Amino acid sequence: MENLICDLSRCSLCADRFAQTATRHRPNPVVWFQKGARILIASQAPGLRVHEANTPFWDRSGDRLRQWMGVDDQTFYDRSRIAIVPMAFCFPGYNAAGSDLPPPRICADTWRAPVLSALDGIELTLLIGGYAQRWHLGGKMNVTQTVKAWRDHAPRVFPLPHPSWRNTAWLSKNPWFEAELLPALQDQIQKVLRHEH
Repeated sequence: MENLICDLSRCSLCADRFAQTATRHRPNPVVWFQKGARILIASQAPGLRVHEANTPFWDRSGDRLRQWMGVDDQTFYDRSRIAIVPMAFCFPGYNAAGSDLPPPRICADTWRAPVLSALDGIELTLLIGGYAQRWHLGGKMNVTQTVKAWRDHAPRVFPLPHPSWRNTAWLSKNPWFEAELLPALQDQIQKVLRHEH
């Protein structure tokens, strides 16, 4: 595990790709997991603030995600309890219009299998956004369809929309998410955290 974390932290596979983005940034893998974690957050990719802070979900999206999960900062950032493994470990950059670029596929193709194999104690997985949902669940459903079908995967897997504040309108249109899915998710998180050894 230590060798894997070390190798991943030094990854520069996308250096040329990032140099050609509007942000022209260098690779900075945000690595946030260790042996013993029981909960896996499979997210999309770090944003610029996370890239600069070197801490996952260090932004308003993180505030909302922790609220959804019903956990405090200390629990959320305890790597021995919660592993945060995005589809791309580095900030992908912005395009010329200032929009987020998608996570480069090469990152998941290179690192996802060895990381998930090393995290052999996972009891609960949160799939945030379409990239993570398609990777883990397959199929061609969009995020809304996948999240609506959450009972097909619970209690071990919960698909979630991205907690970005851009999705506030989505939450208003889908009140069942906060009324039905979140209580079940929070209950399962507490069960897993209580049964840690």
